Amino acid sequence: MSLLEVLVAVAIAVGVVGVLVPVLPGTLLVLGAVLVWAVQVGGGTAWTVLAVVAALLALGAVVKYAVPGRRLKDAGIPGSTLAVGGLLGVVGFFVVPVVGLLLGFVLGVYLAEHRRVGAAAAWPSTRHALRAAGLSILIELLAALAAAVVWGVGVVLT
Repeated sequence: MSLLEVLVAVAIAVGVVGVLVPVLPGTLLVLGAVLVWAVQVGGGTAWTVLAVVAALLALGAVVKYAVPGRRLKDAGIPGSTLAVGGLLGVVGFFVVPVVGLLLGFVLGVYLAEHRRVGAAAAWPSTRHALRAAGLSILIELLAALAAAVVWGVGVVLT
């Protein structure tokens, strides 16, 4: 492996970790690393790998919102609850480093549902929202890992 390939592999690994740790721009880092590799290597294979990686990551980005969103809608959780969760998640991100995003999201969903349906039904709605958030992360992680595999195959082929 060349130095470029090692650096790109490290960037991809950091991007995959970034999917799990919300401080890093996960899939964007993966895409950027593969773009740098494709520009440096050149040729049809490298550009095809970049196109496939971009398509996988774009598909993952769409699916990571569509599938959990549909499940939340089926569970009867309104978008306003998710908006409150998202807002408090952003606040939590700055208040408590690394885990604040998740803590703020959970607290926001719980508070919004507590206000909307009462204390007894707020926790089941919060659990649905947590499962949806976990599913969203899993979908994005699978897309990033698939992109890493495609890049690895591209390295072997070039």
